[in-house]
Amino acid sequence: MAESEGGREVVAEHDQRRGGTERPTIGEGVEVVVVSNRQPYRHSWGDNGIEVDRPTGGLTAGLDTVVRRIEGSWIAWGDGDADAEAVDEHDRVSVPPDAEDGYPLRRVWLTEDQVDGYYYGFSNRVLWPICHGALTRVHSESEYWEAYEAVNERFADAVGERVGRGDVVWLQDYHFGLLPQMLRSRVPEDVLVTHFWHIPWPGWDTFRACPHGSEVLRGLLGNDLFVVHTERYRQNFLDCVEAAIPDAVVDRAAGRVFHEDGVTTVEAYPLGVDTERILELATDGDADERWRRIRSRYGIGEGVRVGVGVDRLDYTKGIPQRIDAVERLLERHPECRGTFTLVQIGSESRSRIPAYRELQTAVVEGVNRVNARFRTDDWRPIVYTTDRLSDRELYTLYRNADVGVVSPIRDGMNLVAQEYVAAQADGNGVLVLSRQAGAHDLIGEDAVSITPQDTDEFAGALHAALTMPEERRRERMGALVETCRSFDTEVWIEDVLGSVARLREEGHGG
Repeated sequence: MAESEGGREVVAEHDQRRGGTERPTIGEGVEVVVVSNRQPYRHSWGDNGIEVDRPTGGLTAGLDTVVRRIEGSWIAWGDGDADAEAVDEHDRVSVPPDAEDGYPLRRVWLTEDQVDGYYYGFSNRVLWPICHGALTRVHSESEYWEAYEAVNERFADAVGERVGRGDVVWLQDYHFGLLPQMLRSRVPEDVLVTHFWHIPWPGWDTFRACPHGSEVLRGLLGNDLFVVHTERYRQNFLDCVEAAIPDAVVDRAAGRVFHEDGVTTVEAYPLGVDTERILELATDGDADERWRRIRSRYGIGEGVRVGVGVDRLDYTKGIPQRIDAVERLLERHPECRGTFTLVQIGSESRSRIPAYRELQTAVVEGVNRVNARFRTDDWRPIVYTTDRLSDRELYTLYRNADVGVVSPIRDGMNLVAQEYVAAQADGNGVLVLSRQAGAHDLIGEDAVSITPQDTDEFAGALHAALTMPEERRRERMGALVETCRSFDTEVWIEDVLGSVARLREEGHGG
């Protein structure tokens, strides 16, 4: 798939490859066991004793809903400071608390050294930068790999204790690159193992720089089904297998890899968002008052048009480039001074890693520089906050923002882009979107596209979004909404589980 293809072509190809809208069911008596680094419910000590953090949106909330519906179970790292007090003698707790349709959450315990090596080390200082093309950010230590192996082994033991004949194991993300192969000696032969890789899969010329890359690829070929977001990532993965695993045979037409341990099917299903829930929260009865409070909180005056950026403070998200683009916009278009404000919400992430601390400092310095140049007594060009907004507040902000700004240097999908679109009840916003987001393969045709490093183009895109005629804005946003609804979370879950069911019907598993 060419990178320039728009959303409508991707939709058509996706529908054709998945065989229409009818999807088979997995079958009676089959348990789906979800395995992730992050747990759906977390127990912590609070002022009133043990409190429970619940999923409020995004992937975890979507998977929580489906696991409850299909009576599955979940295995994850227990990172809450009261998690151990909440589990039984088998390290399990029923979630949601007090729910009649609850399911078992099995917690895996990790030492501080294991977290440092497995999570902050190999996962986020090796695999994360490799997959995002940031080769200068890669930092590898032998203890990182040792911890990654050890934690994958620990999860393999936990999964092996849980699954029975005919069950389905559904692994999530890059933390478990070795786990699929490890499971083969721990689960019955007819257990089907599937894996969704949430970040980009890079081309071979990039992945070849990955320390222990061939071991990771062999580990992933332990899957019966391996799923990525886009066709581009799918082809990249097949390229890497072909180049790095000499004994593997790649059938590109079928999307399958034949190897000494069996067959791995590789699919591309883009992850979406819960469009109905987002729209509902953005338009409830208190939405207008909530928007007035948000404007007041951040000092945004009446008549000031608003752009919004919401990101983890990660070097892949292109936040400094966004700040530079706002600065260039105000230099070249003085009429935007006093009339446009970017609200940038950042959430701190992986602060133990030096590159992340450096990024956090650069963002604050960039915001201060632009505000010092252009601010007035009653207006700031950039409102920067690390406040944690509730879902209702966030979706209200999306709904009322004139421009949604999503500018990653590299991103597997980017759900913020789809959340912004889903909240557009009035159909009047404009999405400015990086070509390097996986979401661009899906919805880029109707967004205003940018290359984040091209400051002039980026500033021009912001100006184009702010000056776009209303009819054109509504036309483009209407198309964006239609596409995002056709790829919502429910469709993604059904696509993945539908492929699992088809593989089961074909006799795959083990």
